[in-house]
Amino acid sequence: MEINMVVVWLVLLLVCIIVEAATASLVSIWFAFGCLVAAVMAQIGVPIFAQVVAFAIVSALIMAVIRPIAKEHFGNKTVETNAGSLVGKRARVTSDIDNQQGLGQVNVEGMDWSARSTIDEVKISAGQTVIIKAIDGVKLVVEKVNTN
Repeated sequence: MEINMVVVWLVLLLVCIIVEAATASLVSIWFAFGCLVAAVMAQIGVPIFAQVVAFAIVSALIMAVIRPIAKEHFGNKTVETNAGSLVGKRARVTSDIDNQQGLGQVNVEGMDWSARSTIDEVKISAGQTVIIKAIDGVKLVVEKVNTN
């Protein structure tokens, strides 16, 4: 029984399209183009070895040329969350910040947050002003504002 390579390449093409649709991450679309070229080659009677080589070359070329353009236009865009907008703002320490004991709380924009210092050895007393440097999970990472 002889394997019909046109059918094999078309099935692989379909699998690539399904995977791409399921992930929407530009994962397998490149291989779909390679499968299409290989299927055409199989239809006109080109040997299997040449089909596989063409599949690999076309897939690699499409990926190298189009991927950077596609990533620029359709790539993952970072969406700023409400919490992310707190970075750079000032907050008031409402409970002493001590990284060694895992304690600390600040109030920013009327909301209380757990907080830790950017430097483990630095303790920040309640009532002081800090600047929010980052968010780590559900804690704000803060740094004491110098009042020089």
